Amino acid sequence: MTTDKIHLIRERLKTAQSRQKSYADVRRRDLKFSVGDQDFLKLSPWKGIVRFEKRGKLSPRFIGAYKITEKVGPLEEHLTYEEQPVEILDRRDQVLRTKTIPLVKVLWRNHAVEEAIWEPEEQMRAQYPHLF
Repeated sequence: MTTDKIHLIRERLKTAQSRQKSYADVRRRDLKFSVGDQDFLKLSPWKGIVRFEKRGKLSPRFIGAYKITEKVGPLEEHLTYEEQPVEILDRRDQVLRTKTIPLVKVLWRNHAVEEAIWEPEEQMRAQYPHLF
């Protein structure tokens, strides 16, 4: 009885979500800018919105208008890049109750030495054998 109701609720939620997505997809469009256009920048509500005057409900959502001075090129959709290790700085063993895990401290490209992190040696040997 209860599982049937949960199943029904999930189906209705899925239907409502797909309906809302179809409404949003109709209005969504790719933005194209030219040199000389002006645009507003959207603020992330959790990143330093205090710097832009008011707080709370009436806080600004956009700042600007900023003039576009040059075209850099199309951005990648996912806006990510892959980290590359530079060198291994140190080694140590993590001792658990029943086993020992060898770790290596890895310095990654575009990061300071203070930001080097400990990674499992086995995993690093498999992915980046040139470091060993």
